[in-house]
Amino acid sequence: MKTLVIVDAQVDFMPGGALEVKNGDSIVPVINQILPQFELVVATQDWHPKEHKSFAVNHPGKKEFEQIDLNGLEQKLWPVHCVQGTKGADFHPNLEIKPIEAIFRKGMDPEIDSYSGFFDNGHKKITGLGGYLKERGAVDLYFCGLAADICVYFSLLDALKEGFNATLIEDAAVPLLPETFDKIREDIIGKGGRVIHSKAL
Repeated sequence: MKTLVIVDAQVDFMPGGALEVKNGDSIVPVINQILPQFELVVATQDWHPKEHKSFAVNHPGKKEFEQIDLNGLEQKLWPVHCVQGTKGADFHPNLEIKPIEAIFRKGMDPEIDSYSGFFDNGHKKITGLGGYLKERGAVDLYFCGLAADICVYFSLLDALKEGFNATLIEDAAVPLLPETFDKIREDIIGKGGRVIHSKAL
């Protein structure tokens, strides 16, 4: 089953959002255009409590984008973003959400971040995405969303580890740090994933 996984296409990651990815909204028309080509569409959603410890404001004296140790894991401190129930946590208003059959929320535990749509960053807790996809008979997963170098990247790597075929649709994903993307692209391919343009679907 050809499956599209839309990762964190949320307002706070779009231009003008709390943790904006430059040109992040360029993915929305691409995703809308390719939706009919998939038999199954699912999405992930960053869904943080306001007291989440990945937020710099919850660490007095620390600044945004500083690195800290959080419960034994390296953690970058982020601006407050995608707080549960806020507009910033909503999907982009122009994203066609009707075809999305299931949404998997992540980052709800205030003690640990969750970049991947499959697990938290410590691989201690699953979101249920992997089990759902296996039960549905999904084999070939195609990833899009934000940010290409963080949540999309870690979700795709976990998909490969879980035994799925995983492909990044590169014009339907934008990195937070464009200068890192070539290395990430090589890593995806080196680990058995694919990187394609939407026209190649």
